[in-house]
Amino acid sequence: MKFVEREFVPLLFAGDINSYSMARAFYEAYQVKSIVYGKIYTGPNCNSKISDYKAIENIEDENVFLDTVNKVANENPTKKILLVGCGDSYVALSSKLVDKFEENVVTITSNYKLLEELTLKETFYNLCKKYNLEYPSTFIYSKDMGTNLNHGFSYPIILKPSNGIDYWGHGFNTQKKVYKIHNKEQLLKIVKEIYDSGYTDKLILQDFIPGDDTYMYVLTGYSDRKGKVKLLALGNVLMEEHTPHGLGNHSVIINEVNEKLSNSVKSFLEDQGYVGFFNFDIKYDRRDGSYRFFEINTRQGRSNYYVSGAGYNLAKYIVDDYILNKEIPFTLATEKKLWLVIPLVLALIFVKSSKYRKEMISLILSCKVINPVFNLKDMGFVRFLRFLKTHLSHFRKMRLE
Repeated sequence: MKFVEREFVPLLFAGDINSYSMARAFYEAYQVKSIVYGKIYTGPNCNSKISDYKAIENIEDENVFLDTVNKVANENPTKKILLVGCGDSYVALSSKLVDKFEENVVTITSNYKLLEELTLKETFYNLCKKYNLEYPSTFIYSKDMGTNLNHGFSYPIILKPSNGIDYWGHGFNTQKKVYKIHNKEQLLKIVKEIYDSGYTDKLILQDFIPGDDTYMYVLTGYSDRKGKVKLLALGNVLMEEHTPHGLGNHSVIINEVNEKLSNSVKSFLEDQGYVGFFNFDIKYDRRDGSYRFFEINTRQGRSNYYVSGAGYNLAKYIVDDYILNKEIPFTLATEKKLWLVIPLVLALIFVKSSKYRKEMISLILSCKVINPVFNLKDMGFVRFLRFLKTHLSHFRKMRLE
């Protein structure tokens, strides 16, 4: 592969599809190799030519993270270090430690106070209410309420943590990203398990919005350093993972356009003065025709290559903004691609809707299919074996769902 020396070095944190997708975007736009750090030496960055991947088990420790960033900065004193968090904890650390980084480190993130307000679901829903963004009917539960769980919804209901960073910092055997609860006994049991793990923040109980995965949407974008939204790209999620830790992770996406929905998000974020990448999880409520916002991730999501691969390269937005000081025009993404991380045959089997199957087949026949980790230019023998093993594992996972 051909590499070009640039005036910047991409420094990415997280070892998953998210960081690999960003490394791929940087290579495709600028032919640069990204430095990537994660906790475990596994995942799509392993044996990659486009990323220099290193594993540090306690990389989420504040001091270790700070030392790691500054070490890279000191090793590249004449270059700008573009620090991109590809996980919630890394984004939070980047914002929190911004004044302690070396001068050549560029952090692409909002201030820490705003990040806290947006990532805590309780305060996020309060902001949604203020800006008339619909969200599911919600009951906020705190540990001191005990068994007072009169949420007022019919079962099934949804249960999830308000503070995702704290929640994943206290792992336990039955831990899930989101719980679908069918009765009060199950609710009490799971609430106890969560708090017994050491989690202390609030829990979110919500009305369950009917509809399969095809009712889900993801909205990804970029807001420049002046707090102006420059990119919005909507995706219709046709399939999600249904394994405990992967629940809610996207498997199949087709790019979509909804100008009204996008404009409401643009106004919301610009009023907050938000800076950096963002990613909203949304579900269409067929009962009243509304779009219900579940959460905002203050980063690009793990499925971000549905944007870059469709022609809206996310790395280019960072470089234009922070390195080239360009005035970036606003773009509402309209190009359609079929993004997936599972075998095509599984997508065609498990997406039941004839409407979406027809659209998928059309995109396949037009060669408009993208898989973020299937990159022929970056596919050596060992890497191919890793890819094949992971790819085929989806047959087993989906059989167990």
